[in-house]
Amino acid sequence: MPITFQTSLFDDLDADPQLESLGRTVERITLDDGAWLDLRRGWVTNSDALFERLAVGVPWKADRREMYDRVVDIPRLVSWFGPGSVFPDPVLVSARTALNDHYGRPPGQVFETAGLCFYRTGDDSVAWHGDRVGRTIDRDTMVAIVSVGAERVLSVRPKSGVHSTGPGETLRFPLGHGDLIVMGGSCQRTYEHAILKTKSATGPRISVQFRPVWPR
Repeated sequence: MPITFQTSLFDDLDADPQLESLGRTVERITLDDGAWLDLRRGWVTNSDALFERLAVGVPWKADRREMYDRVVDIPRLVSWFGPGSVFPDPVLVSARTALNDHYGRPPGQVFETAGLCFYRTGDDSVAWHGDRVGRTIDRDTMVAIVSVGAERVLSVRPKSGVHSTGPGETLRFPLGHGDLIVMGGSCQRTYEHAILKTKSATGPRISVQFRPVWPR
């Protein structure tokens, strides 16, 4: 797969990607109704090397889904690694362990799976949604997202009719080049998020979503 993207000024493609610390470097953003976001910029150093390894080494596929009365292509490439799967890169194994160490492995909220999305251009996107693992339960959960490659904006907004304080503003987080964001508390039930299409010139981005496994 041909890859063309603007690398970070701080990255060395010949150096191995590494994880920086979490702890006090994580910024907590408190939302309404028990939802919160944790942000850690530049968690993965030399992340452009990780982007290239994932772009080339992951078994990407183009999914389709039913929408109204027709089947449409999902505007991004995807790959998924379930519990017990061999992750496509050792850095992802280390990231999962570091996240579980940081958040203390609360019951039912241990990160186990990794879902990957490849946004090739500004036309690739994901619509407003709350992750299914959070929408089908009535308890808090966490979803951790690591972004490598070019920056794309993750938009987060309150769900209509959910919040006692009324409609809230849309928050926008440009994420890429090793940034980490964790959505926790009631976030998947009371907020929704999206990667919206953009006409601005942008390079490719890969996001890795670490999730727990909830019993159905």
